[in-house]
Formats: sequence, C-alpha cells, structure tokens
Amino acid sequence: MRSLHWTLTVALAVACPAPAAAATDLVDIWQAAAHNDKTLAVRSAAHAAAQPRRDQAAALWRPNVGLSTSIGIAGSDSSTQGAQFSAPGFGTSQDVAFATSVNSGVAGRVAVTLAQPLYNPLRRAQQLQIGLSVDVAEVQWQADRQALMLRTAERYYDLALAEELLRVQQRQLEAVQRAGEEAQDRFKIGAAPVTDTYEAQARLGGVQAQRMAADIDLRLKRQGLADSSGLPVGALQARLPLGRMTGLPPPALDTALAAAEAGNPGLRMRRLAVDVARQEAAKYSQRASVTVDVVAQLAQERLSGTGDFGNASNRAGNRSIGLLLNLPLFDGGSRDARQLEALRLAEQAAAEVDSAREQVAQQVRAAWLGLNVGTERVAALAQALHAAEARSDATALGREVGHRTTLDLLNAQNDGAVARLALAQGRVALVMERLRLAALAGALDEQMLRAADGDAAPAQTQ
Repeated sequence: MRSLHWTLTVALAVACPAPAAAATDLVDIWQAAAHNDKTLAVRSAAHAAAQPRRDQAAALWRPNVGLSTSIGIAGSDSSTQGAQFSAPGFGTSQDVAFATSVNSGVAGRVAVTLAQPLYNPLRRAQQLQIGLSVDVAEVQWQADRQALMLRTAERYYDLALAEELLRVQQRQLEAVQRAGEEAQDRFKIGAAPVTDTYEAQARLGGVQAQRMAADIDLRLKRQGLADSSGLPVGALQARLPLGRMTGLPPPALDTALAAAEAGNPGLRMRRLAVDVARQEAAKYSQRASVTVDVVAQLAQERLSGTGDFGNASNRAGNRSIGLLLNLPLFDGGSRDARQLEALRLAEQAAAEVDSAREQVAQQVRAAWLGLNVGTERVAALAQALHAAEARSDATALGREVGHRTTLDLLNAQNDGAVARLALAQGRVALVMERLRLAALAGALDEQMLRAADGDAAPAQTQ
C-alpha cells in the first residue's frame, strides 16, 4: 500500500528577511502554540500565582508575634487608705495612707505579644480550602494544556488533510486534461466517438471547480494554524500518519473508564469543588466557633511628670502566659443559616460530579468505540484503495483496447481519489481518537504527540 506524503510550503511575506525553519512535527507546532496561546498564558500566570498559597495555609498554624508601642500625654492619681507599712529600722505602722499624682506627664508603653493557636477548627477549614484552591489551579492548568494540545492536533491534521485534498484534486485535474487530449486525438483519427471528448470536457470543468474550492480551504486551514501557533505561514508543513499505529491494541473499556474516573481533569476539579464546599460548611459549624490559643505577653509602662506632690515617676511591668478560650454564645442564628446554605451548595457540587461522571463515561465509550472500529475501518479502507487502484489500472488498459470508455476511466480514477482521501481521513481519525481517549484520562502529553510524529510520513517540499 502506497504511503501518503504531505507537503505544505508557502512563500513568506516580502517583509520577512529570510524564511523561518520549517516546523513539520506536531510537537514543534504544539510548543509554539503553547507560547503563543493567550488563554494558556493566563492560566499559567494563575497557576504560578496559586503556588504561594501553600505557604499561606501553613502560616495559619504558626505563632503570631506582635510589637506595640505608644507615647502620649497622660495623667494619673492614686490614693490608698488604711495600709500597713513596715521597713527595717522603722517597725510596723498601721492605718498608713499613700497618695501619688501626675497631673500632666509623658506616658509610654511597650508590649510584645505572642499568640499560638492550639484548637481552631475555623483555621483548619481555611487551611484546607487554601490547599484545595491550589489543587484546582494546578488541575485547571493541566486541563488547559491538554485542551490546547488536542486543538493543535486537530488543526494540524485538518491542514494535512486539506493539503492532501488539493494534491488529489491537482492529480485529478491533470488526469482529466490528459484524458481529454487523448480523446480528442483518438476522435481525429476515428478511433473514438466525439462523446468521449465531451465527457472529458464536462468532467474537466467540475474538477477545476473542486480544485479551486480545495485551494481556498487549504489557505484557510493554513492561516488558522499559523494564527494559533504564532509561526509564519511558510514555516508550516503538516504530515499525515502512515498507519503504523493501527496495529496498537486499544485499552480495555473498563481500563479506559477507570483511568478517566481517576484522572479526568473536569471530574477532578468538580471533586475538589465538593471538598471546598464541605470545608466552607465546616467553617460555620458549632465546634468551629470554639478556639483555644496560647497567649504570652511582656509589657512595660512608664508615666513621669509633675503632680500635686511634686515630680513623680511611675513604672509598671507585667508578664503573662496562659490559655485564651473563645466561646461565642449567641449570634442571632446567622451561623446556622450560613452552614445550611453551605451544606446545600455542597450537595449541589456533589450532584454536578455525578452528572459530569456520566458525561465523561459517555465520551470515553465514544472514543473507545471510535478507536476499536477505526482500526478495522482503516484496514477496510486500505483494501478499498488497493482495489480502486487495481480497477483504475484495468480500466485504463480496457480503454486502450476499446472495451472501456473515457467516462469509465474518469469514474475509476475519481473512485481511486475518493478511496485515497478516505484512507487518509480514517488514519487521522484513528490518531485523534487515541489522543482524545488520553485527554479524557488526563494523560495527554508531549510523549503521545511524539508517538504521533513517529507515525507520520516524511516531509516533502513541493
């Protein structure tokens, strides 16, 4: 069976000083698209911005240390009656009075406070939510990369098929022109009726129209791939698969379904959304309102100035460490209402997981069936092409001996062209089904694109 060779070569714009290196591999074009795609750039930035959130989550359980200081104008009066006073050499005195006074003085305070959470369900839920948000950003980034891989592969093979269609139409046009010239020559010598000439001329107009339509389609497909990849139009050369991957056995359906259940990016994000919603409900539970912290404080206060008894200076220092229990008693029912809302949203998210799981399973079955049936279909199309080429050769021979007409030959050649395009489309569909099945399981990567490149025909300049 003859291999299909592809060439997509277009002149660069006059403004370009020199043609860019040809990008013939799907991996090369994907890498260019990954750098050029604006949506993926946004997702990549969001993915990078999400990574520091893990440090934020860890910081919720680390101690908080704060320094506070103040200075200002203050006054203080104190009076003590009925105190007992004793000192060495003075004995003991009863009913002693003490009085201090600072009418206007400079007051300063310095304090260092440390708080370490011990029991805080609210912070625990917040920590888990932050970690889950990072996981969501990671999965979203992976999903966008795989979606871009799949779109790039589709555009790449669409371009390859468009180029093959144009080449087939060109060969058809040349064949019809030759058949018309031969029919005209045979008519002149009386070896063929004039109807052969008319039939060739009628077929020529139709083929010319089809070739022009194929040329327009090719230009659009080429420009679309250039826009998505950011590569110059003249640097693009798409290649069709040769069909060597046809013999690779597809995975078992149960294996494919299990892989999609575990790795499908859409399902993973929806499961993470359920976990986020459940943690949101946990933030408003009754037990989440209770907190226990270790609090330690070291403070120094000073007040100095002039008072009723002359100059005065007061100093006070304190140190403390202990447990702080916070237990709200009543909030008007707001917490219960918020928890109920969060629980309902969690149920909604869980229902969305079930719906998405069913959709993914249907997509996996469709891709799996396409892969299994596609293998047999490609084999049948290869046989059909072989038979069509044999028929075309036999018809050409029959026309030479007068057993077949020019119309018979043109029909046989057209059927051969249709079979050739059908085989190319079948091989492309088979490769795309493998890529789709991998994407549904979250396993589409550059290695699979390289495997597709390994099954491609060599590049050919035109």
